[in-house]
Amino acid sequence: MEAFPKPVGGASMLLAFRPAQRIVIIVGGNTLAASRAFTALEADAKVIVVSKGGLEGACEELRWRASQEQLDLVDIDALPCIHCSYDPALSAARECRHLRIPVTVADIPELCDFSFMSSHRFADPGTGRPSPLQVGVTTNGHGCRLAGRIRREIVAGLPKEVGGSMEKVGRPRAQAKASDGVGEEPDLNEDSAPFTPNEPVPQRKVDETETEKEHAWRRMKWVAQVSEYWPLRRLAQMTDEDMAAVLDGREGFRSATPNFGDSSQAGDQITTPLHGLILSPPPRRGRIFLVGSGPGHPSLLTVATHAALTKHAQLVLSDKLVPDAVLALIPSGVEVRIARKFPGNADGAQQELMDAAVEAAKRGLTVVRLKQGDPTVYGRAGEEVLYFRLHGFEPLVVPGVSSVLAGPTFAGIPVTQRGAAESFVVCTGVGRAGKEVKLPGYDRARTLVILMGVARLPQVLEALQSVDQESSKRREGLAYPSLTPIALIERASMPDQRVIVSTLRDIPAALESVGEQRPPGMLVVGWSILSLWDKGDVSVLDEGADARDGERIRTWLADKPWRVTEGLEAGWQDW
Repeated sequence: MEAFPKPVGGASMLLAFRPAQRIVIIVGGNTLAASRAFTALEADAKVIVVSKGGLEGACEELRWRASQEQLDLVDIDALPCIHCSYDPALSAARECRHLRIPVTVADIPELCDFSFMSSHRFADPGTGRPSPLQVGVTTNGHGCRLAGRIRREIVAGLPKEVGGSMEKVGRPRAQAKASDGVGEEPDLNEDSAPFTPNEPVPQRKVDETETEKEHAWRRMKWVAQVSEYWPLRRLAQMTDEDMAAVLDGREGFRSATPNFGDSSQAGDQITTPLHGLILSPPPRRGRIFLVGSGPGHPSLLTVATHAALTKHAQLVLSDKLVPDAVLALIPSGVEVRIARKFPGNADGAQQELMDAAVEAAKRGLTVVRLKQGDPTVYGRAGEEVLYFRLHGFEPLVVPGVSSVLAGPTFAGIPVTQRGAAESFVVCTGVGRAGKEVKLPGYDRARTLVILMGVARLPQVLEALQSVDQESSKRREGLAYPSLTPIALIERASMPDQRVIVSTLRDIPAALESVGEQRPPGMLVVGWSILSLWDKGDVSVLDEGADARDGERIRTWLADKPWRVTEGLEAGWQDW
């Protein structure tokens, strides 16, 4: 069994090269050379174009850029190192190789040390200026035309605001790091940050003071959460005030100023008669809905949730996990605020949202408190119901499709299956204020679903398997065998869904091998994971079946320690 993926040659090592103030030599004078010269100029390089005939032999764009002193044009025949009269460009390339200078030659792969990707640089739609964001596609020499088409489709599939979102996120990120000693903290640097943005941050009490370094660390954690969860369109709309609010923790992000159309619906209409007296009608009674948005895919919204978002809402207070595809259904005139929750800050952010809902309802607005999945499944719905009731509002709870059931289903895993699982139990991987929770013990006929446990996977695995007296206190029942199947389901129901299946023994290495995590994630543990794979296995509850578990696991994983499945089934692409 191979512990890690076997490298397969033929790929490129993709690098973002920034040759600022360095010399880049481009051989050739046609339009392709001009395109590469422009790419180098945008990377702040000093460009020298070497072409046959110099200025006279170059294309119009290169001649113009030379006249504007953006680059230098040199006649290749004037170079003393060129001895190959039939193809001076080829001779120049070989001379570069001889001198160990990296070189690329169009359409001659064997002479290329590197290649240019088919790239696109986004613009900020608000200002029209180029954005820091670029995307590139390479086919490693197997189809440049196709690479261009794929690049265009990627660009077309992203919201036009994506360039502006990169600009807006970069500014608070720089502000968050602008503190003494910040550079010493690895969590504040993207390249060395943990693979998961959900690593807990210690809860800060209201009256507790922070050092400058702790304050910067907490702010940078929030910027990471914003980058991971907030919709791109919302990020692009951030104002300077919004960014300041994000960093100092005053509130979540507000959308553009709402426009309710008929102002009478907002409960604040004022009529001024001719004699000058101001008549204000009594404020309309506001309402609060607690609404479940399902696991993520917009087609899984209930009719009631869709109506709440598109017909009734005047203010939407959304959890950070609700995807952009759902938020995009909300009419543009409706104000949207997104929870500024990050690990360690959940209680404070929760209070902010509840206070905002009460304040808006008192103004006569219809408030939709939008939650992922079902509001009553680890969604704090109970806390909010009691809080709103205490302040004079009886909220309407609108159920949603829970990820507890939908997530495993999208991964091809039934939580119950005759012959494999007679029951299932749901629990959380973390308790209130980050405390550890007691997990259920092993039952071969039961499926265990753990929400919010991926960021604490080592602790979860220890609690499930350990026979140590202290560790076993965090488990109620028998220890789980190390060969018990486990599935890690990330971004269930979304186009970039990823499912990692393995055993309790090998899942840590599997998670490490796939690199960066894709929150939100959930864990499914139990023998039902095998039941519908390939030809299926519904014999795990037969008498004496446990004696064949090793063979069963090898067959399921094809003699490998884990398997990774990307994306949704093809049938879901049309929904």
